[in-house]
Amino acid sequence: MNFKTYSAMALSTLMMVGCAGNKQEHQNPLFVASDAKYGIEKYDQITAADFREAILLGMQQQNEAIAAIVACAEEPTFANTIEAYDQSDAYFDKVSSIFSCISSSNSTEELRALQTELQPILSAHGDAITFNKELFARIKKVYDMYYGEEKNAEAPELTHEQMTCLKKVYKSFAKSGAELNDEQKEKLAALNLEIGKLQLQFRQNLLHETNNTFVTVDTREELAGLPEANIEAAAKMAKEQGQEGKYMFNMQRPSCNPVLQFCSNRDVRKKVYDAYYNRGNQGNEWDNKAISAKLVKLRLERAKLFGYNSAAEQILSDRMAKNSENVYNLLDQVWKPAVAKANEELADIRVEMKKDGLDCEPEGWDYMYYSSRAKAAKFAIDEAELAQYFEINNVLKGIFYVANKLHGLTFKEITGQVPTYEPTAQTWEVYKDGELYSIFYNDYFPRESKGAGAWMSELRSQNYDANGRTINIVQNVCNMTAPTGDGPALQNMDNVETMFHEFGHAMHYMLHDVKYRHCYNVERDFVELPSQINEHWATEPEVLEVYAKHYQTGEVIPAELLKKLDESGKYGQGFATVEYVAASLVDLDLHVLTEVPENLDVMAFEQEVLKKRGIPRQIFPRYRVTNFSHTMGGGYTAGYYSYMWAEVLDCDAFEAFKESGDIFNPELAKSFRENCLAKGGIDEGMEMYKNFRGKEPSVDALLRKRGLK
Repeated sequence: MNFKTYSAMALSTLMMVGCAGNKQEHQNPLFVASDAKYGIEKYDQITAADFREAILLGMQQQNEAIAAIVACAEEPTFANTIEAYDQSDAYFDKVSSIFSCISSSNSTEELRALQTELQPILSAHGDAITFNKELFARIKKVYDMYYGEEKNAEAPELTHEQMTCLKKVYKSFAKSGAELNDEQKEKLAALNLEIGKLQLQFRQNLLHETNNTFVTVDTREELAGLPEANIEAAAKMAKEQGQEGKYMFNMQRPSCNPVLQFCSNRDVRKKVYDAYYNRGNQGNEWDNKAISAKLVKLRLERAKLFGYNSAAEQILSDRMAKNSENVYNLLDQVWKPAVAKANEELADIRVEMKKDGLDCEPEGWDYMYYSSRAKAAKFAIDEAELAQYFEINNVLKGIFYVANKLHGLTFKEITGQVPTYEPTAQTWEVYKDGELYSIFYNDYFPRESKGAGAWMSELRSQNYDANGRTINIVQNVCNMTAPTGDGPALQNMDNVETMFHEFGHAMHYMLHDVKYRHCYNVERDFVELPSQINEHWATEPEVLEVYAKHYQTGEVIPAELLKKLDESGKYGQGFATVEYVAASLVDLDLHVLTEVPENLDVMAFEQEVLKKRGIPRQIFPRYRVTNFSHTMGGGYTAGYYSYMWAEVLDCDAFEAFKESGDIFNPELAKSFRENCLAKGGIDEGMEMYKNFRGKEPSVDALLRKRGLK
């Protein structure tokens, strides 16, 4: 059946189903222009059925636009082929973006069912476009006019962004299988369908495991050392789960991490540790071992279909790193000093354990607890005292201060004046030079419907229309420590840096000034530069004096505490670096395989490759394979190294500000904004970086920052 016909039929059928038996007429908010401020969609009124109808309509509209391109009697040009294709998914992209954002941050059973239902339809839609021979023939004809062996000297001149758009459109088709024969295309479509289905199932399994794996503690005495706010949150969770009088922890980091860091009860720490690291590895219906192994196998099959030896070879070919050898070279430079530093930290942990009368070797569930004690002993720093200076609203003021000093952004809160998908989210107008530039939603607190971790996404992309540059809607979603009762939402330093990190992503997209969709995104291993460089300002004294204020007295963080914070900043970097690099290595090791064993045991594979590299047995990778959504859920497949790759860039880039003597140097900020933020993916990542820095980056600044050199 022709897919375009299927989409139209499905849309018609679903619309009839949606109306059947509905006594009150419901108008799909995605079918009409919103009368809300800035035309923001009424997110809280959109149902799963609305999303279904709108996404199917979006596919139908794109199919019609592509049919018009193919039917065009004129010779292919940039305007009638490349630009027309680039804009063909305008409505589809709009509704898909909203669906993606809401289903990640406010998931429901209905939305998860819809994701499962739509996945094969979306996969087939994408393949049908890629495999459209007439469309690709027109695209290739335009490409050959400008990039082919016999360029047409009389071809109309294109702008730099148009040339990039042309190249990216052509390469996206070639990389997606447009040049394969019919038999290969049929096999590729089947692989894409199965991989997409498994990645979605992996993510949904992990969401369930994270929010529905609990450790229950019977008495308050068993939680000795845990801060009062965390005890209250655990009591609240237990009450919500029908266990009033007890204390429960799920596997969201704000719930379980404080136990590992502060609770003196070793048995409780072990239970939480085992539950957290074994998400997706419990032999139940949400187990991800078989899914992970099958994904590794299918990704390799897909790569070989294109003539590559491994999935990593295929994936890295258009990244900054280019190949796995360059990635391993970077990770190896960091791995050895990180392991050495982690072993030094273990020696400190053994000293602390002996103070408690423990002569046994440290275990994984001892690491965070005794490392925190060792840090406190070395630097006389109290994490609970420190958190009193990091109230979440004050931290946000610090984030806005940096954005203003660097890029001239100002913020006006409009919470309650515009629609939102979640009552606890805040909304802001973002101005640059007096002009409205973006809308920002911050959604900071955990809930069952929200995925684990932290991320940035766009509810609406920046574009151009008849009136010029359009404003986008950017969303930061995190799982910060929530307030309990009338208490404040006090954060640890890790949460503070996460907030700065995700806002760095947000600022990158707020400042986008891009006309063509295919020029919008940067390489995966460049995308973390804007986020990670923003973390550097979080711990600068000038910035801390702005936001690090005691939640009760308003007193700015004392100079002596600032000094301790600075001195202790590098402590624990052995553990942090090893757990991150370990995950990066496992991700890459799985995807450089040129043959996959028939009965691949992903957990045994993980253990074996890390043991050979000398990882301390007390440290697991930051994410184990069965809960490693970055790679198994898609997005960062063979690319988790990107954070470290980008850290080389961000440390080297921030050093430019430090060398200038002004961390807000206006000329450097302007250069970074114009070369690395506003352009999106118009230029390649390394070219953008060198245009800013004037040279290629060095790993030395990263090693110094982490205390590894």
